[in-house]
Amino acid sequence: MANEVKEQLTQDHAELYDTAVARRYFAKFDRISGHLGRVAGELEAEGMLTRTEARVLGRYITALATTFRALSFKYLMTGRSDSALRLTFDRHESGFPVAQELMMMAVDAAQVEKHLSGSASVDELKDRMIRRIVGDLALPTDLQFALSQRLYYEALAQGGLFLARNDPDAQWIEDRKDRRRYLVHWAVYDTQVNLPVIYLMDLEDSGKRPLPTDDSRWPQAQHHLMAQSAAGLKLLTIAQGFDTDFPTLHPKRLRRIHLGPMYSHSFTLQSGPISDVLSTARAPEGQDWALVWTVEDLRADRVEQVKDGWFSTMERQIFALDPFAGKGADTGTTRMERMVVLPEQPFQALAELNPPGFRDVRKFVVGAGGRIIATR
Repeated sequence: MANEVKEQLTQDHAELYDTAVARRYFAKFDRISGHLGRVAGELEAEGMLTRTEARVLGRYITALATTFRALSFKYLMTGRSDSALRLTFDRHESGFPVAQELMMMAVDAAQVEKHLSGSASVDELKDRMIRRIVGDLALPTDLQFALSQRLYYEALAQGGLFLARNDPDAQWIEDRKDRRRYLVHWAVYDTQVNLPVIYLMDLEDSGKRPLPTDDSRWPQAQHHLMAQSAAGLKLLTIAQGFDTDFPTLHPKRLRRIHLGPMYSHSFTLQSGPISDVLSTARAPEGQDWALVWTVEDLRADRVEQVKDGWFSTMERQIFALDPFAGKGADTGTTRMERMVVLPEQPFQALAELNPPGFRDVRKFVVGAGGRIIATR
């Protein structure tokens, strides 16, 4: 069984082995990241996100773009020398780098000062390269590799990265009588499906001290949420467990946003309708992609008081589940919405084929100049 799983993972993963291919891959994600920020703005304009939620989501998207930019430096010399590194990405139902890439980035970030102090500066490396080219009439491949790694570690030193773990933060929203409202947000890179996942929790705090400054509750709450998020649990399980373990913290809404998969006829192996769409579109380089954006949403429907010992009670949230065909019990959500972001040419192919699986999916079409056009 272990060998079968390992073989399957090997088949699902691929390396970027060529310079031009690697640069096209990173350029594609650079463009897509810019479009995602505009999609978040469109969702805010429609009222699906508050201004605070859109800004928080935008920061995670920016962090993801920063991570891709750092990786592009790391793998800048792919295919150019024997010592050059190769990015491994999940080409089946993901399109994103494998989680191991982000884990290694966290390790590199922890040792960034050692690497920077032990290498020449960017200007010095460029000067050496020019002298090698002009004086020796030779390609400075080794210096180019050193420069790529220097740029990589400088990018890590600047921070603002989307890592495998992005611990919870709490954004104060307002005070209501004896309670404070927060938007608690955090993110992980799902190791099972190799996708970035963002969590947004609307929370009421009835504790004596504000949650972010409470040395007793806040570290425990952060640890609890990260442990639950890494396990791929249903939202209902996460919310109920949090509600039970923290009597003075009351989760009113919990959302999980999956950014991806990213499909591309040039890079990924896909099946079903999306394969037909990209094949039919025959889009040029840079336009050959589609990114799925899924939002799971769980809302508290009402509050009940339950016994807590002999003489006291505590508040419990009762969460509303999707009433249609019992799907809420299966998914652990009140509602689930799938969206797809794609350029005009793949959208035209999608509209012509009109596959059943995409009829209820919200479409965000990237038009001229990066303008986002929302449609059904």
